[in-house]
Amino acid sequence: MKQKINYIKSNSRFLKQLLMVFFDSFLVILMLELAFIIRLGELFFPEVPLLFYMLSVPIIAIPIFATLGLYRTIIRYIGFKELWTIIQSASLYVILFTAIIFLLAAPFDDTTSGFFPRSVLLIYWLLMIVSLLVSRMLARWSIVKLYSKKNILNVVIYGAGVAGRELSIALSQSNQYKPVALVDDASELQKHRINGLEVFSPDNLSVLIHRRKIKEILIALPSISISRRREIINNLEQYQVQVRSVPSISELARGNVEISHLTDLTDSDLLGRELVNSEKNIKNINVKDKIVLVTGAGGSIGSELCRQILKLKPKRLVLFEISEVALYTIHKDLMKIEENINILPVLGSVTSKKRIYETLKRYSVNTIYHAAAYKHVPMVEFNYFEGINNNIFGTLNCAQAAIDNGVETFVLISTDKAVRPTSIMGVSKRFAELILQALSAKKLMTKFLMVRFGNVLGSSGSVFPLFKEQIKDGGPVTITHQNMTRYFMTKSEAVELVIQAGSMGEGGEVFVLDMGEPVKILDLAKKMIHFSGLKVKNNKSSQGDIEIKYTGLRPGEKLYEELLIGSNTSPTSNPKILSASEDMILWEDLQIILSELENTIDNSDQNQLRKLIIKTMPEYEPSGMVDDYFYEG
Repeated sequence: MKQKINYIKSNSRFLKQLLMVFFDSFLVILMLELAFIIRLGELFFPEVPLLFYMLSVPIIAIPIFATLGLYRTIIRYIGFKELWTIIQSASLYVILFTAIIFLLAAPFDDTTSGFFPRSVLLIYWLLMIVSLLVSRMLARWSIVKLYSKKNILNVVIYGAGVAGRELSIALSQSNQYKPVALVDDASELQKHRINGLEVFSPDNLSVLIHRRKIKEILIALPSISISRRREIINNLEQYQVQVRSVPSISELARGNVEISHLTDLTDSDLLGRELVNSEKNIKNINVKDKIVLVTGAGGSIGSELCRQILKLKPKRLVLFEISEVALYTIHKDLMKIEENINILPVLGSVTSKKRIYETLKRYSVNTIYHAAAYKHVPMVEFNYFEGINNNIFGTLNCAQAAIDNGVETFVLISTDKAVRPTSIMGVSKRFAELILQALSAKKLMTKFLMVRFGNVLGSSGSVFPLFKEQIKDGGPVTITHQNMTRYFMTKSEAVELVIQAGSMGEGGEVFVLDMGEPVKILDLAKKMIHFSGLKVKNNKSSQGDIEIKYTGLRPGEKLYEELLIGSNTSPTSNPKILSASEDMILWEDLQIILSELENTIDNSDQNQLRKLIIKTMPEYEPSGMVDDYFYEG
C-alpha cells in the first residue's frame, strides 16, 4: 500500500489529471446505467441505439468538466469553492446531454422497453452530483489521510478567536497537523464547538494532552499583550509538548504566511519582563532626514540598527563594515526594504583612521552609531592585542574623525561587561566609554553618548541559537556553570534603546536599561528543552531526552553581570531607560594612558599591558585563565 501511495504522489500532475479523466469517463456511464436501474427497479440492458448513447456520454462530459476547471483542482486542498464547481459541471453536462437527446429525437415516453424515460435525467443529475462529490472526497481522504497517518501530529490550538478559527481551517488542509481541540480563557466560548472542534478551558490541558496524545500546542493569540502572552507560555512549561507560535491572521489573509511557517517560540517569549516601548518622536531626532553612518553594519546589532534606522527615513544611510560578505548581505537585504533611500556600502576597518575620516567627509555624515567591535569574550581573551586595537583605538579613530568632520551625534554601543570587567573585551569597552566621556567633557560640537545593555538573544554568540542547535542535535546542552546568570534583551529591543537614548542625552551620559531581574542560564536551557516537547535527562537514572552538561567558566567569563558601576542614576522620558553618571578620566590624563597603551601593543608587551590595565581600572579582576593567557601569549 505504501509503495502504491508513493507511486501516485511521485507521478506528474498531467498523469494524475489523466487518471481522473479516465475515472470520470467510467463514472458518467456507470451513473447513467444506475439511473435506469433506479427508475425501472430492475437490471437494465440497453439495446444498440441507446447503448451507443450511453457509451458516448464521456465525449460530452469530459470537455465540460475540463472547461469549468474540475481537473485544475488539487484534490488534497479541495474545499467549498471546488464543491460548487462540481455542482455546476454536473448540471451543465446533464442539461447539454438532455438537449442532445431531444435533438436526436429519442423517444420520451414512460415505457420501459428500449426507450429513455424522462425521469431518468433527473435521477442521473442527482447521481452525477453525488458521485463526483463522493469520489473527490474519497480521493482526498486516501491521498491526505493514508500517507500522512503515521506522521500526522495531534495539536491543540490555544486561542478560539479569529486567528484560532482560521488556523484550524488551514490545518485541516495540512498533512502534518491534526487539530483536535481549541483552548481559550473566555468562559463564554468553552464547551462550544468551532469548525467541528470543542473549546476547552486551559485547566483541561493536562487531560487533553494525555487522552488525545497531543504533541504540540499552537498559540494563536496575535493581539494579546506581551505580559499575558508570557504568562500563558510560563503556564505551558509544565507540559511535555512542543509549543509553537503562529503568525497574525492579517499576515495569513495577505497570503504572506503559510502553515509551514509555524515558528518556535521567539527569544522575546523567553524573557521575563515587558519590552522597551518605542517612542517614535524621540527616535526621529537623530535619524529622520539625516545622513546616518553605522559601523559594524553587517553584525548582529549593526544590521538590526540599519533596518530600524531605514524605517525612520534617513536622508542617506552609510554602511561601514570590514567583512565583504556581511556588507554584501546587509546591503542586499536593505535594498529590498527601501529602494528610495540612498544606501551606500563602504568596506573599511575602524582601525584605519584615514578610511573612516574620508568616509565621514565624503558623505557629510550627521549621526554615527558605532557598533563595530570584537565582542566574543573568549575569542577576544585569546586575541587580546587585536581586541584592544579594534575596540579601543577603533573607537578613538571614529570619535576623532567625527569631531574633525562636524558630526552632530556619536552613539557608542557598549556592554554590561564593561562594568567591573573580568575580561579583555569588557576592559576594551570600558576604555571606549572613557574616551567618549573625556571627549564629551571638552564641550565639543559633537555629542557623545553611550548605551550599555546586557546579552542580546538571537545575536551571534548568544546562548539562544546555541541551545536551539544543541537541542535539535539531541544534546547535550552545554552550560559553563549552574549558577550563571545574565541580563537579556532582544535585538530589536536593544536597537530601540540605542536609537532612543541617542536622542535623549546632552553628551557624556551612559544610558542603561531597567532590565528587571537577571535570568538564570540553567532555567533558560530547561525552558527551551521543555518547549521543544522534550525532557531534561536525569543523570542518576538516565531518563529523559536532553542532557545538560556543565563545562566550566571560560576565560574572562563572569558568573554574574552588572549594568552600573556606581549607584548614581537618573530617570529619562522612558521609564525603562536610566541615565548613569559614572567616574571618568580627564582627556589630558587619558591621552597619556592611551599613548602608553599604544606603545605596549606595538611592542607586544604582555606584562606591561596587564599592569597598565590594572592601573587604569582598579576594579578589573582577571580570572586565573586570563593571567595564563597574558603570560603564555
